[in-house]
Amino acid sequence: MPNSYFCPRNNVRQPVMVRLSVNVNKIATLRNARGGNMPDLVKTVRDIEVFGAAGITIHPRPDERHIRYQDARDLRAVVTTELNIEGNPIPEFIDLVLEVGPEQVTLVPDAPDAVTSNAGWDTRAHGKFLSGVIAEFQAAGIRTSIFVDPDPDFVTAARDTGTDRVELYTEGYAHRFGTDPAAAVRPYVQAAEAAARAGLGLNAGHDLNLDNVAYFAREVTGLLEVSIGHALICESLYLGLENVIALYQKRLSP
Repeated sequence: MPNSYFCPRNNVRQPVMVRLSVNVNKIATLRNARGGNMPDLVKTVRDIEVFGAAGITIHPRPDERHIRYQDARDLRAVVTTELNIEGNPIPEFIDLVLEVGPEQVTLVPDAPDAVTSNAGWDTRAHGKFLSGVIAEFQAAGIRTSIFVDPDPDFVTAARDTGTDRVELYTEGYAHRFGTDPAAAVRPYVQAAEAAARAGLGLNAGHDLNLDNVAYFAREVTGLLEVSIGHALICESLYLGLENVIALYQKRLSP
């Protein structure tokens, strides 16, 4: 079933397009490799929005190996769609988010030395901690999302933290998609159903690409947003950034 929302006026479900938020970490990685400003992160973000992306995602880590804390400040001044800052809510991260004021913050439990995010929150074990952080962000008018594995129990427990959304960690889906798409997506369908019952908005991200994103968006009801970075940048090396964003938009259309 395609993603949709219920329209009381017409008493029918209306199809909606899943929003594409482009993660630009890899642009910053390339810039940092030579110590200069090529590619120019700010200009690239402006272009990505012109090309049709509905949002920009950044993940500033403590070692600033790609996105720097100053990048978050610089991008806040130019992003005209939605800025999503994701990361582990250590004190420095919390202070940065409150200073910058993005439209959305996504809480990710990654260790400082993690190569990339590799697990979601256990929202039952860490619920009290997450509740405090989320309350602080929401008081500042920032929408909150919690990165979780596709486990209905974790999704249901996320509701008690007061979060607005959950983001499903999709690496498992991506790894199994090539051999058994139906089995790969099944846990995510169940997690999405749990999110709907809990009244939570639904995002997804990690290892989604041009090959697997359309099936995921079609099968996972209620999906609002996908965050894609590594695959999108890799695909752009061959096809060009503007073309790749257009291709994602087509795949995410109802």
